[in-house]
Amino acid sequence: MNTREAYNTWAEQYDTNINKTRDLEAQALRTTLGAIPFDKCLEIGCGTGKNTEWLITKAKHITAVDLSEEMLAKAKAKINNSNVEFIQADVTAEWSFGKQQYDLVTFSLVLEHIENLDAIFEKVAATLTEGGYVYVGELHPFKQYNGSKARFETSDGVTIVPCYDHHVSDFMLAAKQNGLVLVDINEYFDDNDRNTIPRILNILFKKA
Repeated sequence: MNTREAYNTWAEQYDTNINKTRDLEAQALRTTLGAIPFDKCLEIGCGTGKNTEWLITKAKHITAVDLSEEMLAKAKAKINNSNVEFIQADVTAEWSFGKQQYDLVTFSLVLEHIENLDAIFEKVAATLTEGGYVYVGELHPFKQYNGSKARFETSDGVTIVPCYDHHVSDFMLAAKQNGLVLVDINEYFDDNDRNTIPRILNILFKKA
């Protein structure tokens, strides 16, 4: 099952099943972007709109993109706002969206499903205004090294979504090669217990 098929299947229960990664990443995004102003946001991997609902309270326009049409259907049913444009697209292909300039691009639990980070960051840099931000929220590499992957359970069993391991330095290098500088980096832990393996890696870049 490829990534699109997996998320189409997962969409029915995505908002209701127990998912610590989903919930902690949403917290990380709000904490990181709470004090940062932005008017136009390109949200890559909007899913069922878990972060879109919050982003639109700050932005004047959001282009919300997702690979899964079923996840997008959930988001559209949840969010009725003319300032949000939902688009179904594969971000590893040529971008037919993002023709305008954005002052924020967000990735929430997306890049683990994409092998070539450099190609993605190159496209992102081209859509950003000078001084614009890039937010990355991912399952922490330490979790991945221990075998954790995006997964869900149905009556047919457990489905593991295709993933690629990316080291922290991979994110840093892809950003640097495309004119983005590090603003902030944080790790988020289950129950805020820093004696455990961190669950979420949270990085904020800025276009130099």
